[in-house]
Amino acid sequence: MSVASFHRGTAFQARSLFRSLLRQSSQFSNYNFREYALRKTKDSFREHQNEPEERRIQELIQEGLQSLRLMKRQTIISQFYQMDKLVVEGQKTGKETGDHGGIVRQKDTGWD
Repeated sequence: MSVASFHRGTAFQARSLFRSLLRQSSQFSNYNFREYALRKTKDSFREHQNEPEERRIQELIQEGLQSLRLMKRQTIISQFYQMDKLVVEGQKTGKETGDHGGIVRQKDTGWD
């Protein structure tokens, strides 16, 4: 979807759709779904970046809007089934110990 090959309205619409898809992708509660949606969005737009036909561009925008509607529905559903965060998500665990200058995080081990 090269900006030089079609008029500003379509370029604005494509950029707006791209930002909306990225924003919605980051709303998934599950890390794997979130990363997949972000990667798929970026790859799809990169793949069709130099599409010359105006008609094909409009079809792709319609597909993107349909994907956005689907993603909105799925992110709402995913909020109902939240799971513990994965290690790669970088959640903070444990208690804060130490002075004001140097906070050390320690994770409690053993039985409660």
